[in-house]
This record gives sequence, C-alpha cells and structure tokens, in this order.
Amino acid sequence: MKAVRYLFGILIIFLIVFPFYWVIVSSLKPADQILKPDLFPKALTLQHYRELLDQTSYLTNLSNSVLVALGTMLCSVLIVIPAGYAIYRMKFAGRKFVSRLILATYIFPGTLLLVPVYQMMSDLHLVNSLWGLIVINVTFAAPFSVWLMQGFFDSVPVALDEAAAIDGAGRMRTLLQIILPLIGPGIATISIYSFITSWTEFAFSSVLITSEELRTLPIGLNAIMGQYTVRWGWTTAGAVLTLLPVVVFFAFVGRFFVRGLTAGAVK
Repeated sequence: MKAVRYLFGILIIFLIVFPFYWVIVSSLKPADQILKPDLFPKALTLQHYRELLDQTSYLTNLSNSVLVALGTMLCSVLIVIPAGYAIYRMKFAGRKFVSRLILATYIFPGTLLLVPVYQMMSDLHLVNSLWGLIVINVTFAAPFSVWLMQGFFDSVPVALDEAAAIDGAGRMRTLLQIILPLIGPGIATISIYSFITSWTEFAFSSVLITSEELRTLPIGLNAIMGQYTVRWGWTTAGAVLTLLPVVVFFAFVGRFFVRGLTAGAVK
C-alpha cells in the first residue's frame, strides 16, 4: 500500500509540475523547435523574451495589472476587516441573515452580470478605467474574504473585547489594537486571495477596458496570440513572466495563506 501511495503522489506531482515545465521549456526553445515534442530542448534562447518586451505592450500591461491587483488587495483588506468584525463580533438584528447572504452573491455566474455591470459602470463613468476594474474585483473578492475571516475572528476570545471595553476602549480601538494583531494570518490569506483573483481576472477586463494602453496582462496576452496566428514563443514567454510575480508574492506570504486556510477550516 505504501508503494501505491508513493506512486499516486508521484503521479499527482507530475500532473501539477509538468505543465509548468513544458511552458518554461517551450519559452526557451528556438522558434523552429517550439512545437516539437522534445522534453529536453536541443538549444536554448531568450529571443522570445527580448521580442516580447521590445515589440509588444507587455510592460504596459504588467504595470496596469500590478496597479489593479495592489489596489484590489488594499481596498479588499480595508473593507473586509471592519465588515467581518461587525458581522462576527457585534450583535445586531439580522446578523445571521447577513452572514449567510454574503455567499449568495456567488449564486450567479459572473458572465451573466457582464451586461448590467457594464451599464452600471457606464453610468458611473468607470468604463475604460483601472478604477472600474478595482471596484469590480473588490466586489467579487470581498464577500468570500469576509466569509473566510469568520474562523479568524472566532479564534479570538470575546473576553478580550470585554476587557478592552472595561478599560474604556471603543469598538474601533478594540479592532485596531486588540483584534488586528491576532488575525495576521487571516489578513495575509485575504490579501493573497484578492491579489490572485484580480491578477487572473479576464471577463470583466475584456468588456470594461477598450483602450490598448489600459489593458491588463490577461487581455494583453490574449491580444498577443492574435486572431489567425499564434506566436507561441511570445505566448509562453508572457505566461512565464506573468506567473513570476504571483510565485514571488506567494513565496513570501504563502505560508500564512496555508496556515490561514487551515485555521479557518477548523475554528
């Protein structure tokens, strides 16, 4: 049985790692070898990376994605923390109903909301604006993040709130000075979730952004592929470069994300 488990584990690792390996290796192959099924390239080149950075708007797309992802992450944290504190630590009429209603926003597929969201953004003059993408990404990331924070707020004893109240601390001071330092892994978890959600968002970006200089990475990479021909070298090089910021970000705070999901699942 142990051998079967090892084989199963190796198979799972292979299925996860191989697509990344194939994309990285393909991005380093010369153009005439890129479609050949060679596991190990006969020659390596950085030509696709140089052409991608020099001849396309990749760097502009990258800066737009960084702004949108960081803006979404910051706004999500600023909204989710007080919202979660109000729902899971304060008592008011309809609190349980609100806590259950949060996830109801995910009943409808996002593509069904494209038209009404576009009309709403047009009325707010947020079409073809990075602020519009930030608003949409926060709208879809915040509900799940609030629900995710329940375990972290529940893990902090209510007695700390009561002790702070006896000492004269108000709700905001209790949140900032007592609760916030104790839910650090939760904040890291929702930060990563918001960042990745914004980084990979495609549907609303393709509808709300019309000018080339405001395209984010998913839309920019789609444009690079072209309508009738596919530049596989640019596409694979762009995929590798797009993946790098997420890998670096996850390398620094990923342990908080894993620990946070585990803590939120059992508490």
